[in-house]
Amino acid sequence: MGSVSLNQIQVTPLACIPTAGGDVMHAMKTSDSGYTGFGEAYFSWIKKGAIKAWKNHQRMMLNLVVPVGEVRFVFSSSSPEPAFREEIIGSSYYFRITVPPGVWFGFQGLAAPSSLVLNLANIPYDPEEVLRKEIDEIPFDWN
Repeated sequence: MGSVSLNQIQVTPLACIPTAGGDVMHAMKTSDSGYTGFGEAYFSWIKKGAIKAWKNHQRMMLNLVVPVGEVRFVFSSSSPEPAFREEIIGSSYYFRITVPPGVWFGFQGLAAPSSLVLNLANIPYDPEEVLRKEIDEIPFDWN
């Protein structure tokens, strides 16, 4: 796989439609630019202040949405020196982040007591296609 630029990460505003019984929050349609097929949808809770880092999916295209709370996502490229891109999304900043394969990323919960992350992935989770690093292996200041 060739080098992936952090500029290839897409941030797309999503519709939140107020209704009398509760808001309707869009996540993805097959016509959206980040849609590259469907493999799996899964949710991950993250507590305020908690950090989940670092992962790099080799084949999976991620489509990240935070319908509850607020989360800071950090993306890293490591050639030749680490470069970083930060995006904060959540129920008040309702966007979808589309992440191509080959990008190191981590995320941090910003809302109490916890936030909910949805990943709409193009392939089912496969532990053989994801690389992992310990949090201190990529020099990012989470404070």
